[in-house]
Amino acid sequence: MNNMQRLQMEIKGITFTDTELSIYLAESGLNPTDSYVPTSNVNKRAIYSTALSVLESLANNPEMMKNIKVDDMTVSEFHENLMKRIDQLEDKIRNMPNTDMDNGMDTSIFMLYM
Repeated sequence: MNNMQRLQMEIKGITFTDTELSIYLAESGLNPTDSYVPTSNVNKRAIYSTALSVLESLANNPEMMKNIKVDDMTVSEFHENLMKRIDQLEDKIRNMPNTDMDNGMDTSIFMLYM
């Protein structure tokens, strides 16, 4: 699986052209044709950041929202759910480690000695 396929999996149901998605990936420092490395925190974080950019772009485009028609969902419900998903992705990105280094220490805990 490459980075483009992984991004498409993350934003399933949202249609952007491959060119547009390639630009989003490039802005996150990823090459669309490179292999996705699921064990890499850096790679996962970049994919989630790219998905967040795509969702924010969608949320900022009222023209796209007018075209979304789902059986039981209104545009306002779609927007509320979209904003919830954006918040979830932001939290997920904030809680992910910034590096792939695993030195056996938990970086979320530190000790202060006097």
